[in-house]
Amino acid sequence: MNDGKPNWWSRPSTEPEAARIPTPPSTDGGDGDGDFPLPAPHPPVEAGDGAELTDSAAGPEAGTATGAVTGAEPRSEAVPPVLLTKGEAAETGPAPAAPVADAPQAPAEPAQLAPQAQTQPLHAPDEYRTPPYGEPGPWAPAPPVQHPAGPVPPQPQPQAAVPPVPPQPQPQAAVPPVPPQQGGTAPWMQYDPWGAGVGLAPAPAKKSRKGLALTGALVFALVTGVIGGGIGAYVERNGGLTTVELPQADAGDTDRAPESIAGIAAGALPGVVTLHVSGGGSSGTGTGFVLDTKGHILTNNHVVDAAESSGNISVTFSSGETARAKIVGKDAGYDLAVVQVTGVSGLKALPLGNSDNVRVGDPVVAIGAPFDLSNTVTSGIISAKERPITAGGEKGDGTDVSYVDALQTDAPINPGNSGGPLLDSKGRVIGINSAIRAAGGSGDGDGGGGAQAGSIGLGFAIPINQGKRVAEELINTGKATHPVIGVSLDMQFNGDGARVGDKGKDGAASVTPGGPAAQAGLRPGDVITKVDGQRVHNGEELIVKIRAHRPGDKLRLTLTRDGKELTKTLTLGSSQGT
Repeated sequence: MNDGKPNWWSRPSTEPEAARIPTPPSTDGGDGDGDFPLPAPHPPVEAGDGAELTDSAAGPEAGTATGAVTGAEPRSEAVPPVLLTKGEAAETGPAPAAPVADAPQAPAEPAQLAPQAQTQPLHAPDEYRTPPYGEPGPWAPAPPVQHPAGPVPPQPQPQAAVPPVPPQPQPQAAVPPVPPQQGGTAPWMQYDPWGAGVGLAPAPAKKSRKGLALTGALVFALVTGVIGGGIGAYVERNGGLTTVELPQADAGDTDRAPESIAGIAAGALPGVVTLHVSGGGSSGTGTGFVLDTKGHILTNNHVVDAAESSGNISVTFSSGETARAKIVGKDAGYDLAVVQVTGVSGLKALPLGNSDNVRVGDPVVAIGAPFDLSNTVTSGIISAKERPITAGGEKGDGTDVSYVDALQTDAPINPGNSGGPLLDSKGRVIGINSAIRAAGGSGDGDGGGGAQAGSIGLGFAIPINQGKRVAEELINTGKATHPVIGVSLDMQFNGDGARVGDKGKDGAASVTPGGPAAQAGLRPGDVITKVDGQRVHNGEELIVKIRAHRPGDKLRLTLTRDGKELTKTLTLGSSQGT
């Protein structure tokens, strides 16, 4: 220290470097253009009782002694020196300088000296003392414009000069910061690119990047979890984030093969009608099919029987068109009837097949209006042929009993199917659906006899060969003829076969004189067991077998008489039906 003015370096220098640096001139004798005069960092401390005078140890960034005097022990923490601007130095005036000796002084006692730090300068000093303080670049820009807030109060002057001590790397003592001015802000400071600004707030400590990354990851995971949970709940409740579109086959060809069920139904439905009949205090629903373009429709007798005298018949076609119909003819023994509609164009007649060509197992399709559900299509097979069935008998006198040598099918037939067509695989009519076997017993298409109505897979149809003959007679004459053999049967016989009665109705002869049976040689008490070689077990079956033929057909009858078996051939006669 020379006259109280320190030599400031931004970095500590070694001993040889410090020796060759010229000492700045004293402020007392110079022209005042040298370095800025600075006041002493601390008030002077008088050596007193037990106080030791030591040099303020220079920090790692100071190259010479500061000349500060303190009574505390040196601290190892480095504190940057206080710098003032040139204007502030001018106001306060130069501080009294203490003589600085070029020669090294006597060393202090070992207990009072801090160990010498072995440090190296970061940059070589500039001999030409280029500011700031002789250090090489890089230079940092100076503050834009510095305006001191106000006069700086005078600093206390040292009362006694302290002999200089040779510069030694000592731990820098704590230097109190310059207090802010009264009524103003902190004084402007000299900018030092390598030193920490004095009087400025310390820079905030940087947060750990690792901690920030961990915190961000946790926040991201929490947010994505909440969002993902919400999306998952929405998808589960609503089936997705977008409109659901299910895969579906393209629209293809709707045509079907003519022999398929769909093809058969498509070809037959325009010729099938639904009948609604009312009259005589009753009403019902049935089915029929078109026979020709004149509007003749074939159906069952029990379907239209209620409208015989003053009833009403409404016919509905598959297209929805309706028309009124009237009865052309009907026959209770065959359970067939023909009605006719007028004023309807574009009628489609169904083709008729041959029921004699039907074989058990052939596929069939039934069309009708079960329980008034029009245009209902069911399918099945021919389960059996020549099933002798009887239906009707509600009148009690036997005049309404029908005898049918029927086709049996498992195609579902229910009440309302009566009178509808039974079609073969080519769409031809082979039967007229007429009766079903209900769970409680036999019955017609309406359930019959109060038994439980509904299909159990036992449906019966009148063969179309019989239906065709009867329909032609009804259309042409309004009446149907029945083939007969001219005998009265004993319906109470419990044996196997059909027995000729001893007496006829009202005491008449059981064998009609001059009739077919009398001409063939049949007698009262004969038991007929076969018709054309087919076994018959009772009187109903014999009637069924006879009515399956036309008047004039020849039959071969097998019978037993007095324990002997005989064969008789006869030609069927005719009777007027009812």
